[in-house]
Amino acid sequence: MQKIIVIVGPTAVGKSAFGLDLAEKIDGEIISGDSMQIYQEVGIGTAKPTPAEQARVKHYLVDEKSIFEEYSVKDFVKQANEAIGQIARNHHVPLVVGGTGFYINALVNKMQLGEPGEYRTSVDKEWEDYLARYGPEKLWAELNKRDPEAAKKIAIQNSRRTLRALTVISRTGKPFSSQQKKIEPRYNALIIGLNSERQLVYDRINQRVDKMMAAGLLNEARFVFDHRDQEHQAIQAIGYKEFFPYFEGEQDLDQAVAKLKQASRKYAKRQLTYFKHQLPVEWFDPLQDKNYQEKIIKRVEEFLNE
Repeated sequence: MQKIIVIVGPTAVGKSAFGLDLAEKIDGEIISGDSMQIYQEVGIGTAKPTPAEQARVKHYLVDEKSIFEEYSVKDFVKQANEAIGQIARNHHVPLVVGGTGFYINALVNKMQLGEPGEYRTSVDKEWEDYLARYGPEKLWAELNKRDPEAAKKIAIQNSRRTLRALTVISRTGKPFSSQQKKIEPRYNALIIGLNSERQLVYDRINQRVDKMMAAGLLNEARFVFDHRDQEHQAIQAIGYKEFFPYFEGEQDLDQAVAKLKQASRKYAKRQLTYFKHQLPVEWFDPLQDKNYQEKIIKRVEEFLNE
């Protein structure tokens, strides 16, 4: 089974910077495991690797799609699989770096991304109407109430899967999770997690938002807002939708920035919850352990030589 290295952790903890250093030390190439870095038009709010960083180490699944194109977790898994095969054929180490837990899980494991056959073509109108009225977060909360195990494996913004899971529950009276196939690993993956004390991570998130604002995030968010009727994923991404009330004259800029910082902190908490419950992560502290890099490199070398 093909070996891969995966670097995960909450937003702003330092995954990308460490991934670059690690890739250079182990002759690796990087696949972005972030659901938004695939889009060409948005780079600041997605913390996309810079041209200089991409020149240091070859990257995959960065700048390959337009925000006006549909892109799903199935597309990600297909492209990431192809990238891993290419990297391996070139005798390099595949290194997946990112914080989108569901995407990482779907790549590492052979997850059932559809649903039982008889429910593939339709969902209950009741749930479609609920989504239209209350939005994806409340829809997901309904699934979490009825089937917490299924909810853990579905991203909050993945309304299509949430709708299907609720439809299956409504039609069968059984939990969606009990009707899914047992998940088997697709790769022999060493999953390294970076995390630290909550307040330290939150401080880094706040600082990163300030840096993004200085780098021009507001203009990028304005582009997303102006094209919101044409886009797919981007309008849901943290870093953009928080500015919509500002553009609509309902909030001032300071309020929008504060809202973005709060949303980013909540997202970091959700990321950690997902990683800790859904993936076998080996955790290291990049903010308080001065020797964390050496420890990880030693662990990676052991894994690659097993």
